[in-house]
Amino acid sequence: MTPGGMNGSMPNLLMIVADQFRHDCLGANNSLPVRTPNLDRLAAEGMRFEHAYTTLPACCPARQAMLSGRRPESFGSLWNYNGGLPTGWLPLTIPTWSVQLKTRGYLTGFVGKWQVNPEYGPENFGFDDVVLDKTYVKHREERYPEKMPLRAGWLGSPDDVRLEEARTHWMADQAGDMIRRFAGLDGSGPARLHEKRQPWLVRLDFPEPHLPCTPAAPFAGMYPPDEISPWGSFDETFEEKPYIQHQQLLSWGIENYSWKEWSVYLSNYFGMVSQVDDAIGKVLDVLKQTGQEEDTLVLFTSDHGDMAGGHRMMDKHYIMYDDVVRVPFVLRWPGKVAAGVRCGPFIYGGLDMAPTLLDLADILSDAQDAAHRKEADRYHGRSLVPLFSGSMPGDWRKEVVCTYNGQQFGLYTQRMIRTSRWKYVWNTTDIDELYDLDNDPHELKNRIRSPELAPVLKDLRIRLYDILIQDGDGLVRTEWMRRQLLEGEKLS
Repeated sequence: MTPGGMNGSMPNLLMIVADQFRHDCLGANNSLPVRTPNLDRLAAEGMRFEHAYTTLPACCPARQAMLSGRRPESFGSLWNYNGGLPTGWLPLTIPTWSVQLKTRGYLTGFVGKWQVNPEYGPENFGFDDVVLDKTYVKHREERYPEKMPLRAGWLGSPDDVRLEEARTHWMADQAGDMIRRFAGLDGSGPARLHEKRQPWLVRLDFPEPHLPCTPAAPFAGMYPPDEISPWGSFDETFEEKPYIQHQQLLSWGIENYSWKEWSVYLSNYFGMVSQVDDAIGKVLDVLKQTGQEEDTLVLFTSDHGDMAGGHRMMDKHYIMYDDVVRVPFVLRWPGKVAAGVRCGPFIYGGLDMAPTLLDLADILSDAQDAAHRKEADRYHGRSLVPLFSGSMPGDWRKEVVCTYNGQQFGLYTQRMIRTSRWKYVWNTTDIDELYDLDNDPHELKNRIRSPELAPVLKDLRIRLYDILIQDGDGLVRTEWMRRQLLEGEKLS
């Protein structure tokens, strides 16, 4: 990499994060009848990473890992800090890429859902211009008091507010205005676009399509329930599965849901996915209108997915199915990142963010920034810059590791390792899981008791242990847990 973001000047950075957006809901994947034309255009003009994974499938820890480049367990964040039982969160003492980019001269702005620290907001983490999603609630109360509060059942329901006043599009407008201000094109000062520019960072975090989904017209009803086919995993019986998975149906009160109910959920969920895509299109239009497309790296991803009826389950708790741990990841940078490339290597949607953005901004590659280089050694992810040509370095990771620790329904620790063929889930207080993804892509048959797979299982356990130790996961630091993982000393 050459100094200054690969071409001598630091790029603008537009980072868009959707909440609970499934990886297969990207229209470019052609796996579902969901339409996302704007994200598809990003993928066609940039790079689509086919095997991106979250670090931990819960909102707060995932976002904290995204900002810090470190596994949340390493700084005491185990689950959502608004989920009942107390937990830690990302402290101010851990460097974040947002602070480092600001130090490097970036104008910085944040729009939307925070969930990084309940005591300190984006302003304390390097973002100067901030519009939080709660500001929308006040806006809507003033404009549409008769349509408050914003509530719906878990299956979701249409929102009869005008699309322009929906939260997705209101937030897109805030991000667009911020981009104009940073470019000096909002009339508040002299235009700087064609002068020696100051690069900017805008992060836009949508709270959607997190349940309950309330799409507005024309996206409400865009996907009729009776035209939505069941998931391949919908015939789940939970045979040889951890009991907690069946318990989740009881906890949510959905144990008797048929596909009739779930198709209603997906009608609203798919509608909200397309609505988010439409809002993203508004922001991309601002880049084009202001002549900044060529100078701006656009990145889209999600904190985690949504079961959405997969395995008959709701939300994302107590499971490591690809429905929730696999995320979309699209990156466009005209002239710098190859267009239309499908990138197959495993990446982390969160952990790889910090080293990648700092690499692009020329922080990690600048020899005089010794402190930043020392920090880079502590990241649990890797810069994606070597993948931008569409090739894979010989030492690139051959697996991903995801973790889970519990949430509002009780504590339950899981550690997952996934390779191209195998997925092993270490459930510390229940039966483990082993899936042959080549022959069982829907993860229905748990092969943990198959004696012929003992060598595969042993290898996966060793690889998982090594990564957890390397990344400072305290779960494996005791002799009891080390023995359980490496030697399989548990009832199975």
